[in-house]
Amino acid sequence: MNHHYPVVIIGGGQAGLAMSWSLTQKNIRHIVLERHQLAWAWRHQRWDNFCLVTPNWQCKLPGFPYDGDDPHGFMLRDDIVAYIERYAQSFNAPLYEGVNVERVTQHADGYALHTSMGTIQAEQVVIAVGNYHRPRFPDIAQQLPQRIVQVHSAEYKSSQQLPKGDVLVVGSAQSGAQIAEDLHLAGRRVHLCVGSAPRVARFYRGRDVVDWLDDMGHYRLTVDNHPLGEDARRKTNHYVTGRDGGRDIDLRVFALQGMQLYGRLLGYQDGKLLTADDLQANLDGADATSKKIKDSIDAWIAQQGIQAPEEPTYQPLWQPEHQPGAIDLASISAIVWAVGFHTDFSWIEAPAFNEKGYPSHTRGVSVQPGLYFLGLPWLWTWGSGRFEGVGEDALWIANSIEQHARKMAEPESTYVDSRR
Repeated sequence: MNHHYPVVIIGGGQAGLAMSWSLTQKNIRHIVLERHQLAWAWRHQRWDNFCLVTPNWQCKLPGFPYDGDDPHGFMLRDDIVAYIERYAQSFNAPLYEGVNVERVTQHADGYALHTSMGTIQAEQVVIAVGNYHRPRFPDIAQQLPQRIVQVHSAEYKSSQQLPKGDVLVVGSAQSGAQIAEDLHLAGRRVHLCVGSAPRVARFYRGRDVVDWLDDMGHYRLTVDNHPLGEDARRKTNHYVTGRDGGRDIDLRVFALQGMQLYGRLLGYQDGKLLTADDLQANLDGADATSKKIKDSIDAWIAQQGIQAPEEPTYQPLWQPEHQPGAIDLASISAIVWAVGFHTDFSWIEAPAFNEKGYPSHTRGVSVQPGLYFLGLPWLWTWGSGRFEGVGEDALWIANSIEQHARKMAEPESTYVDSRR
């Protein structure tokens, strides 16, 4: 490894590799630095039965789209890792594993990366580390009895790692709902604190809902024309699963099967966890979102004159007769905190962030010349943080990198920005 490069990419996941492939096509010299191991988050921050919730055909890494025999299936964790490994091998990505970038500083000629292998100078830098940086634990976690085993969703592997007894899952977004299902299917007695996360049906009127939404142009909607604008970046993911070929996650059905549901977690007092009186509202809200998506598909089918099987309107099979205000911890042996992550870009010393510490950018092109961000949720489209859309963002940034390099190399009077 040298100590000066035109471009350095930080992050060895699908985003960093997509960026590397795009630069390789343009013969732009670069390296990829990964703190741990290629596809580390997929290897070590997913549970044993994890699978994609998006169908395999949406795996569209540039130059390496899914070519397996199950495009409408859902890759398991180890298959995802293998897919990423094959991708890196397909173009001999210049990847250096085990290199921790401790700090990035800006100077007149570009950036200095202070790493565990020494300082590297780069004219341009791409930050491809996502935004799930540090597992979040609520303050309540420090107040609970020491006998209770506590793990974050990023550390959860299977029911077997947890002691015998009831398990509480806090958080019902994509990870929390799937982990609660995983524990439930393993025969554990599960308690779940349900938040306001929306849900979506897996299949509707003969097709995967993702297929319908793709036809409707949903995945081509950009953050600039999204009704919520940049607030879309803070939306909670809908819960659904690709497990066993894919199905809905209906928490009401789990309740009928013995799972104990509660409202949002509020606090800890006298040996009990206090919960909000919002379980009914949260379940109804999730169902309303699912219905809204189905209604939009119905409208599309009618507008296009598509022949599709009819489907009865969803009817809730369970309603909470009463909403417990507290969870008795006497039977709880473990808690899985599925409450998200802290985003932390404090190690990048450049005026490239807003007052909340989020990158200030346009489609990944930072307000600071030569600095880029890739793989963030809704960086540009719904797929920006996923296999589906990260490739298009990488190609866009590669063009920006090429133009910035040309601008730096040519006299200002002769440079014309082709994007204008």
